[in-house]
Amino acid sequence: MEISGNTAFYAGLSTIQTGQNRVDQAASQIANNAIERSVTSQSSEAQIDRLRSVDRSQQMDPGSAMAEMAQGKFQVELGTKVAKASDEMLGTIIDTFA
Repeated sequence: MEISGNTAFYAGLSTIQTGQNRVDQAASQIANNAIERSVTSQSSEAQIDRLRSVDRSQQMDPGSAMAEMAQGKFQVELGTKVAKASDEMLGTIIDTFA
């Protein structure tokens, strides 16, 4: 019996990694927003203008970032369940055919 890299186990691991990346990006956005608010409360008008000139197309509001973090957490949990179920199934198949 051949076990290829296209199994459900690897799909679960990939889902975990994607979810973790989503959580990391959302957390980074939240941290950047907090830092920007802190700096703008302590900076001159010229410094604030320079900060605002940074590419804002990648930024999101804190509510959206929190929703992204929740989705990433859910994605990691589902990927873990898929990988665990695949691992258990593989063990059952090996026991059956051994």
